[in-house]
Amino acid sequence: MLAQCEDEGRGLSGRLAPLGHRLSFTIDAESEISGAPTELQSAMSNLLSNAIRYTPGGGEVAVSWRVLPDGRGEYAVRDTGPGIAAEHIPRLTERFYRIDRSRSRETGGTGLGLAIVKHIAQRHGTELRIESNVGKGSRFALVFPAARVREARVLVK
Repeated sequence: MLAQCEDEGRGLSGRLAPLGHRLSFTIDAESEISGAPTELQSAMSNLLSNAIRYTPGGGEVAVSWRVLPDGRGEYAVRDTGPGIAAEHIPRLTERFYRIDRSRSRETGGTGLGLAIVKHIAQRHGTELRIESNVGKGSRFALVFPAARVREARVLVK
């Protein structure tokens, strides 16, 4: 899933910003997530595409996957975009909620992305965490329960 996110992210970055973005993808643990693959892919891709859309060209977007010490898994997307004021964060996952309607016209989208991510997270017993500082960027993370994370199976030929 991370490889597909990377392919989509690099393509989107190239289309939206002539300078592109500094994209990085880090996997700290070879593991798998149990759940509906298409839904999980949708949620992960949405967080990445939002970061790319709202980060100016030349900015940084870092994607990571890690298994936490307690066995939970964390998929996180951190960006150096404009950041989000604290008063907006509780409403970001509402359908059609826009912080700035003029910015939404510039970046496209329907205003449903984070609502869909929240719904998928809830269906998988996963927590959506949002941290942001105005002028410094944002970090969106999906934290999967330990019961959904397992060591990757290695195929031996």
